[in-house]
Amino acid sequence: MRIGIVSPYSFDVPGGVQNHIVDLAEALITLGHEVSVLAPADEDAELPPYVVAAGRAMPLPYNGSVARIAFGPVSTARVRRWLARGQFDVLHVHEPLTLSLSLLAVLSARGPVVATFHTAMVRSRALAAAQGFLQPVVEKITARIAVSELARKVQVEHIGGGAVEIPNGVAVAKFATAQPLPGWPGEDGTLGFLGRFTESRKGFELLRTAFVTLARQRPGLRLLVAGPGDRGDLYDGIPPDLHPRVEFLGLVSEADKARMLRSVDVYVAPNTGGESFGMILTEAMAAGATIAASDLDAFRRVLDGGRAGALFPTGDTGALTAVLAELLDDPQRRAMLAECAREVVKTFDWPSVANRVLEVYATAIEATDGRVFDEEWAEPRSGT
Repeated sequence: MRIGIVSPYSFDVPGGVQNHIVDLAEALITLGHEVSVLAPADEDAELPPYVVAAGRAMPLPYNGSVARIAFGPVSTARVRRWLARGQFDVLHVHEPLTLSLSLLAVLSARGPVVATFHTAMVRSRALAAAQGFLQPVVEKITARIAVSELARKVQVEHIGGGAVEIPNGVAVAKFATAQPLPGWPGEDGTLGFLGRFTESRKGFELLRTAFVTLARQRPGLRLLVAGPGDRGDLYDGIPPDLHPRVEFLGLVSEADKARMLRSVDVYVAPNTGGESFGMILTEAMAAGATIAASDLDAFRRVLDGGRAGALFPTGDTGALTAVLAELLDDPQRRAMLAECAREVVKTFDWPSVANRVLEVYATAIEATDGRVFDEEWAEPRSGT
């Protein structure tokens, strides 16, 4: 099968949706399919061979973060050229209601379109106001996927209809077999955090406060942090005498992310909202780390109601501190949670998830009788 996948967000900056697309593409290629991914990115960016750069992206505030997207006449022309060259049996777009390439691809496509919804903003004034403008996009989508129940609620509330719930996948073997970073995790406990620590919804301030409290009581406790941001901002609020016990890796590659997650005793996800799934949790689970996470609905679902990780009330620094102290003092409980997580994460392994996505592709192709019109002037051909 020839599959075209569109990312709305730039591949110049890492993110959950981009990682999802890369892993899905590679899983589909492994299963024997031809895949091309179109994404905003600089022309000279280092990209996987199956990714086509659609040009430089611009920043746009979105869902409490900053999304880097591409839109306009130049982007439209590039989308149409890519579609004409690809002659795809199915087009798979991600976040089609975002003002970027996915929306443009839906409007330009003349064949079966599958759309995946990731966002967890249940109430969005912007989406509500744009319903009339987005209706032509919605009408051209053949089948829908939501990565979580919350993501499904978003598209139900704003555009109606249903969606197949298929979770984000994780390359379990890649994380399970990664080697820890040299000298980590150590003997006295290591906490880990990965993400944009300057974004308030990621909750790093909660972890920072909890770490300072615990570090005063535990001379060997360390904190390992990876993600974009300035080192000075990371250490702001941490007493100078504790700086040597906080290691900042900055932006890391996918390989080093796996090694980082293998280097911690407890991975902490103190997020305060805006999460539809929690991909970092499945990655930490695959790496064998014990998890302490906010009691967000999305996190609770991934962690099987707390069976595969410890949950604490969202935004409660005191509760987080207490949970971390308990986990650090109880290696037997950490081992039990990690073992349960290894079993739970098997359902998120990419080969299993990719086969479920292929079932949706087949349904979409059948619904359009296998007809593919990638451009208005293109000749129709039968799907394979």
